[in-house]
Amino acid sequence: MPSIFTPIPSEVERKSPGIGGKPPVARRPTGGGGGGGDDDWRSPRRGPRDVLHRTRMFVFCALAGDMMFFVVLVAFFYARQTGTRMDPRTLQQIGDWHPVLLPPILFLNTAVLILSTLTMEFARRHIFREFDVLEEWLGLGRPALRRTLPWLGATLALGIMFLAGQLIAWRQLTAQGFAFTHGATPASYFFYIITGLHAAHLVVGVFALVFCLSALALLKRVESRQIAVDATAWFWHTMGLAWLILFAVLIFGQ
Repeated sequence: MPSIFTPIPSEVERKSPGIGGKPPVARRPTGGGGGGGDDDWRSPRRGPRDVLHRTRMFVFCALAGDMMFFVVLVAFFYARQTGTRMDPRTLQQIGDWHPVLLPPILFLNTAVLILSTLTMEFARRHIFREFDVLEEWLGLGRPALRRTLPWLGATLALGIMFLAGQLIAWRQLTAQGFAFTHGATPASYFFYIITGLHAAHLVVGVFALVFCLSALALLKRVESRQIAVDATAWFWHTMGLAWLILFAVLIFGQ
C-alpha cells in the first residue's frame, strides 16, 4: 500500500486580525542571525540621515552656548558704561567711559567675513547637490567633491584675511595710544576683549575648515563628507552672525 505523505504546512506569522486585519502571511527568510532582515533600512533611527540630524543637534547646542556667552559679554559692555569714579578734586562721581574711534579696517573686515559666509554656503549647497551625489553613489566620479573644494578653499582664505585684518585693527588702536597693556580706557579694553574673543572663535573655525578639507580627501563615503561640510558651515555662519551683532554694538553702543 503506497504511503501517503502529508505536506507540512509552512510556518506562518499570525497576526491579530482586529478590524481590517490582514490574513497570516508566510514568514520571509532573513538569512539567519540578527540584522539580516530587509526592514533595517526603514528604521528612522539609523543611517546617514540620522547621523546628520544628531550632528546638527550637537552643533546647535554648542553654538547656542557660545551665543549666550556673547550676549553676556554685551550685557557687561553696557553695564560698564554706567560705572563712575570719585574725582579727587571735586569729590563728585564722574563717568570714566570714553568712546574709542574704531579703526576703519573693521568695515573691510566685516565685508570679508560676510563674503566668506557666502562662499561657505555655496560649498554646503554643492556637497548636497542631488545630481552630483547620485553620480558619486553610482561610482561615476566625485563631482560633488570637485565642486565643493574651491568654495571651501575660498572660505579658508577669506577667514585668514579677516584674522589678519583684526590684527591690523589692534595695531591701529595701539598707535592711537590705547594699547592693551598701558594707556587703555574701559572702552578700549572692551574693544580688545570683544574682538579678541570673537577672533579666537574664528581661529577654531579656520582649523575646522582645514580639518574639513583634509576629511574630504580622506573620507570615502559622500555621506560622511556631507556631514563634515554641514557642521563646519553652521559653525561658520554662526560666527558671522555673532560678528555682525558685536560690530553693531561697537559702532552704536558706545
